[in-house]
Amino acid sequence: MKILFLGDVMGRAGRRAITENLPRLRQEWRLDFVVVNSENATSGMGLSGSHAKTLLDAGADCLTLGDHAFDQKDMLQFIQHEPRILRPLNFSKAAPGKGARLFTAQNGRKVLVAQVLGQVFMKRPFDDPFSALEPVLKTHPLGGQASAALVDIHCEATSEKMALGHFCDGRVSLAVGTHTHVPTADAMVLPGGTGYLTDAGMCGDYHSVIGMEKTEPLRRFITGMPKDRFTPATGTATLSGVYVETDDRTGKATRIAMVRDGGILQPAAP
Repeated sequence: MKILFLGDVMGRAGRRAITENLPRLRQEWRLDFVVVNSENATSGMGLSGSHAKTLLDAGADCLTLGDHAFDQKDMLQFIQHEPRILRPLNFSKAAPGKGARLFTAQNGRKVLVAQVLGQVFMKRPFDDPFSALEPVLKTHPLGGQASAALVDIHCEATSEKMALGHFCDGRVSLAVGTHTHVPTADAMVLPGGTGYLTDAGMCGDYHSVIGMEKTEPLRRFITGMPKDRFTPATGTATLSGVYVETDDRTGKATRIAMVRDGGILQPAAP
């Protein structure tokens, strides 16, 4: 299978980059399945129902969220009626929606997608991501009902992402980090056959401070005082993410490549 994962969609610029480019990439790269982290797609904080529909209509097969999962209040209801949106497994026991699901790709094969939140340096405490993932991975062994499996690791600390990647090695096709909005350069296939990348980066304007228009973040760093709200940068966005090819029999990764398309970052493609 050919799978594309795109990192955190940031505001209007990120949404525009998805709608203008994802249909083309699906065709050019003959993608079987596309997952998009979209937890910052609406004003940089959360995802609204209408913007979720926009991203799904553009060609995403699954949208993952994160620690801002329900910043847009209509998502509390919307996620209950849209199975293609996942919130983190360990967000809250009372949270609506699901944190893992088995999807059917365009080629008819089954793909497991799951998401967990990290605990290190996060603003609020979340349940242990390792124990949250274990029953999901045990129930859906790679190469069984699931022809491929993907885990979105939404963490602040790179060390925690790496630890979760090794925890998933041999059990999923791709373990990929999100949340920091900065793409890392360590795309690799781990010894057990799992594709891994510490952070996919963001789909947003990189002439910014992690996707936010830079004036207010700079003021706060320099003066220690807030003045205005953060607002997403609106320049040309870069689509950032990772591409993985999997073995149809085992579900393990046979190839992994970083993706950067458009905007000001150096381009990268499969």
